[in-house]
Formats: sequence, C-alpha cells, structure tokens
Amino acid sequence: MKMPWAEPSSRFTALFEALAIEWLKAASQKAVAGLLHLSWDEIHGIMERAVKRGLERRKAEPVSQIGVDEKAFRKGHSYLTLVNDLMRGRVLYVAEDRKQSSLDGFWETLTPEQISGIGAVAMDMWDPYIASVREHVAEADGKIVFDKFHVAQHLGNAVDQVRRKENKTLKASGDDRLAGTRYDWLRNPTSMEPKDRKEFAELRNSELKTARAWALKETAMTLYSYIYQRPARKHFRWWHSWAVRSRLQPMIEVARMLKRRFENIITYLRHRITNATSESINAKIQWVKYTARGFRNRQNFVNAIYFHCGGLDLAPQSTK
Repeated sequence: MKMPWAEPSSRFTALFEALAIEWLKAASQKAVAGLLHLSWDEIHGIMERAVKRGLERRKAEPVSQIGVDEKAFRKGHSYLTLVNDLMRGRVLYVAEDRKQSSLDGFWETLTPEQISGIGAVAMDMWDPYIASVREHVAEADGKIVFDKFHVAQHLGNAVDQVRRKENKTLKASGDDRLAGTRYDWLRNPTSMEPKDRKEFAELRNSELKTARAWALKETAMTLYSYIYQRPARKHFRWWHSWAVRSRLQPMIEVARMLKRRFENIITYLRHRITNATSESINAKIQWVKYTARGFRNRQNFVNAIYFHCGGLDLAPQSTK
C-alpha cells in the first residue's frame, strides 16, 4: 500500500529521507549514518532510491558537448566508464569497465534527437570508445576531439622517459643535474619560485637530451594556440619532422602516434573543447571515494557518483 508520506520500498518518512539526502550532499556517509543512527545498508538504500528518482525525472534535454572518461574503481585495472555533459558539468552515464559495450549502453539512454544534436565529443585515444562513437554518432570523425590534456600527458611521459635514461647515464659519471627534477619538466616555469625558475632555465638551455625533449613537448603544445587549421597543419608537419629526426626514441614514438591520431587532434580548433570539466568531476568523485573510505560494492560507488555529480532532482515527491 502506497503511503502519501513515505516513498515505496522505504521504512522512513519522506521528510526523514529528504533530511538525510541534504546531509549526504555535504557530509560523508559515515558521518550522516552516525548522526541519524542508520546502518550502511539504510544509508545506501536512501541514496539508491534518490538516484533512481533523479534518473527517472531527467528530461530529454539537448547535450551538445559530451566528454567520455574513465575512473578507476580499485587497483588492478578495474574501471568505470563515465559520460559527462560538458556544458552543464554533470555526469550523464556510468557503466562498468571501459569496453566498447560500456559506452554503447549510453546511446540507448538518449533519444534520436539528442544523439543528432551532439556536436562534439572530448575523449582520450582509447579505441573501444572511438569505435562506439563512430557506430552511433553521424559524422563522428568530425566531432571526436582527442583531449588536449591527454596529448600533453603523452608528451610529458615521453620527456620523462628521456630524463630517466639520461639521469642514469649522468649519475654513473658523477653528474647529478637531473636528480630530483622529474616534476620540473612537467610544470609551467611561470609557476615556479624565482630561485627554482633560474635553476630550471639553466637546465632547459643546456645541451641535455632532456632539454631537447622538453623543447619538443612545449613546441608541440603551441598547436593549440592556432586559430586556423592550415597554419596549424603546417606547424605540425614541421614539428613532426623535427621530432622524428631528434634521435630521442620516446619522442619519435609519440610523434608517430600523434601523426596517426592527428585528424582528431586538430578538430580542437573547430570545437575548442577539452575534458577539463570531466577532470573537475573526477576530482569530486575522488573526494566522494575518499570520504567513504573506498567502496566495496561497485553499485554503491555508481550510485554515489550519480548522487553527487549527476545534477539530479533527488528529493522524495511528497516533500517537493
């Protein structure tokens, strides 16, 4: 029998659940459970019902720019696939793993009109995600934008590989110039203290292989300052030629990879989107994970992501 003052499948009043929901938005599950004298199962039940209500209330709104991302559930390559609305800064969809089928399920939650209204998709260079977008979105190759920060990460990793190998060689001869400088090569020099900036300037202006690798990284990223595709393409061709002749194997490998992926790197100049919003959402998810001291149950973690990051209308109907 349905009660006007309670939600289906709940032994709590709607007002009590509404209170618990408001507290859960601002405090950890453990803290709210302690204050309201609830068990873990009761807390999770309140969150699950709130998320179910919120997802059912979602309207088929246009989603013109989306970001596809992944989130580690726990150590050992256990992942979740996330799809984010970049315009509204909310999670639209969460699925297990990071297979093509993980993303395929997202398109089923949209209307044909919503899918046709998608103008750009920011993502990393993960082939299963690319295949899913191509299969479900018309003219996908003109809409997929490989994330700027993912490109920077590949370049940064290549610089670090050069640094580690060179540091090992230098230390063998008693030269410690590169010791402890790993993060200096990844940071923006303008964010350094004056003393550190001066020391780093001496390193990057030196004859070190790492300095050449760093110069290649920085020059590659100037691609994103271009307005028009024609000069940007010319810049990339020049940079790629320099990189493959650098005799720095990690930089040669990343240059070849970027050339293969270039058509969906340069789409940035048309759409001007990145997954920065997804990274912001990821930081919030990490906070949720930390305050809960981790999640043993994957579905509870998924519910917590929707609860905190889905932009959902969570309140019981009778309290609205």
